[in-house]
Amino acid sequence: MGKDKTTKNSEKHTQKKGSALSEGTERATGGELHQTAGGEHPALTTNQGVPVSDNQNSLRANPHGPTLLEDFILREKITHFDHERIPERIVHARGTGVHGFFELTDSLQQYTTARILTEVGVKTPVFTRISTVAGGAGSVDTPRDVRGFAVKFYTKEGNWDLVGNNIPVFFIQDAIKFPDVVHAVKMEPDRGFPQSASAHDTFWDFISLTPESMHMVMWIMSDRTIPRSLRMIEAFGVHSFRLINDQGVSTFVKFHWRPKLGLQSTIWDETVKIAGADPDFHRRDMFEAIAKGNFPEWEFAVQLFTQEEADRFPFDHLDATKLIPEELVPLKVIGRMVLDRWPNNFFAETEQVAYCPGNIVPGIDFSNDPLLQGRLFSYIDTQLSRLGSPNFHQIPINAPKCPFGNLQRDGHMQMAQPAGRVNYEPNSLSENSPREVPIKGFRSAAAAETGAKGRIRAESFADHYSQARQFYLSQTVYEKAHIASALVFELSKVEHLHVREAMVGHLLHIEKDLADRVAKGLGFDKMPDAPAAAAPVRQMEPSPALSIIGKMKDTLMGRVIGILVADGSDGAVIEKMKMAATDAGAVVKIVAPKVGGAILADGSLLAADGQLAGTPSVLFDAVAVILSEEGAAALSLESAAVDFVRDAFGHLKAIAVDKGGKALLMKANIGQDAGVVDASDRDAFIAAAKTRQWDREKSVRTLA
Repeated sequence: MGKDKTTKNSEKHTQKKGSALSEGTERATGGELHQTAGGEHPALTTNQGVPVSDNQNSLRANPHGPTLLEDFILREKITHFDHERIPERIVHARGTGVHGFFELTDSLQQYTTARILTEVGVKTPVFTRISTVAGGAGSVDTPRDVRGFAVKFYTKEGNWDLVGNNIPVFFIQDAIKFPDVVHAVKMEPDRGFPQSASAHDTFWDFISLTPESMHMVMWIMSDRTIPRSLRMIEAFGVHSFRLINDQGVSTFVKFHWRPKLGLQSTIWDETVKIAGADPDFHRRDMFEAIAKGNFPEWEFAVQLFTQEEADRFPFDHLDATKLIPEELVPLKVIGRMVLDRWPNNFFAETEQVAYCPGNIVPGIDFSNDPLLQGRLFSYIDTQLSRLGSPNFHQIPINAPKCPFGNLQRDGHMQMAQPAGRVNYEPNSLSENSPREVPIKGFRSAAAAETGAKGRIRAESFADHYSQARQFYLSQTVYEKAHIASALVFELSKVEHLHVREAMVGHLLHIEKDLADRVAKGLGFDKMPDAPAAAAPVRQMEPSPALSIIGKMKDTLMGRVIGILVADGSDGAVIEKMKMAATDAGAVVKIVAPKVGGAILADGSLLAADGQLAGTPSVLFDAVAVILSEEGAAALSLESAAVDFVRDAFGHLKAIAVDKGGKALLMKANIGQDAGVVDASDRDAFIAAAKTRQWDREKSVRTLA
């Protein structure tokens, strides 16, 4: 089978000629230039000067086979990448970690011997870390970004690390490209910005040259990457894995986490303002929820399928840029995870925790997904650099909670004190040294591999647009507008016209309406040409499971209501509103002009949870404005108060107002709609607060 031509140099955009090479680069390459489809360029080599013939594909046993350890080019490239930062993580640096437990509710004994998946009712300790990808440890919580979702199960048979994301697909198909996509999205190396943002040239240049990324582009430009709360994100294991039963029969599996609170995202303008108002918004939300006993919970579900079923899929499940629609393989809920304890020490646990996809237990095994195969090497190599020792597994947060032992000794930061004469196996000098466990030990799936090895990508990986199109067409009209507007925003930050044009060309393969919207938003005079597609674009049925709005739950559980008050406000109205919201499951916070609170109409003091200037409405899911006429007159001269209601309206939130509140709305030029209700009609406010007022959006902003 031939290489996936869409990733080769023959389709790359023509680069500007004549750009000067640095003196160091000229020395390193000997100044020799080689003719490529993009013009003359220096040869790409290894650090030993060996010219690289293929920088797009790792060496595999066959087109669908595992990645080979002998691939020195892959190992050198990823090793260098893994060691580029000390000591924070290169990606997923900003994370929030929480302890909890996993409880199995439905056994998979038919499919696996893994006790974690067969022993119903057992509560297994877990440590879950949720993180952004692109930003550093000091970046904000709310950028448009993928969220990592890593769970360490401390099982009876050893640690199992399920390391996934809140998006079920990824940018690339082969791990050899991972350093490139991360380098592209990180701060540009000559200027050190932007931080934690994809809206810049290097990212979109790479993406425009990598058609396999188009499905992921639809997800990152959607509202999935601007979540309301870490407690309201769906998460995925991304790759196909294998389950192995006691007969040695393997079944493919994909893992899913579904939040009990349902899915909810923010509005882009709201997200930007949250970053300024509270850079720790998501971390604080998680901390406060656990402190109040509102423990975040997720359902754990699987998609199970055989090789024969996979052969009938209209895509290759080993391709990490593809998902398996729930309509094709339904989810089977088998358990739940509850996060109920904040770490005692953030550094010792959240920062030092080390997740490795290679940490699995008997009864679970890997697939030949080439991205997963590279991750099996990369993660442990990263931890060796970041934590500085091959003994990082002895750090308490990383140590198994079951007995463990082997004959590995010494090494930097060795904390144990191994005794005895023997540190090898087999041996005849010790009666109590660890031995192999042939019956219950880990066994790999018995999968036959045939074919010629080579740097080759399976032809079944060539379809880059069908699922991207399916995702876009599965969105509501509001979500489609958000995707188009996000693309316009991101590409408007790109300086190079040819990159913007190339991206719009790709969008033509996804949906012409989307391409038209983005081209219009970017001010194009004419539509650029679409690039050649390596495979026909399939017309796949829309999948409602891919939309967020349809997964919002009709509840105020997990939501926060803000009540704006001032001196002279009616305490009875405030109390009734607070009780109604609390009874519906929301958390209520009082906002006043002064941190000390407000003197109510009856002369009592109402304590405030936040001072107006530092507690804008972007921090709440809905707001109530309870003011006296005097209070409204005073706040109408305060820009923070006007912005409080104006932003709430602009961010499509429900607003309850009394007479004074209406006066403040008039000052802010806010009209009436179904989401603006009288404070006396508490039932109407609670109903409106459970969702966003989507129909309002067309009246408050221009979307692509």
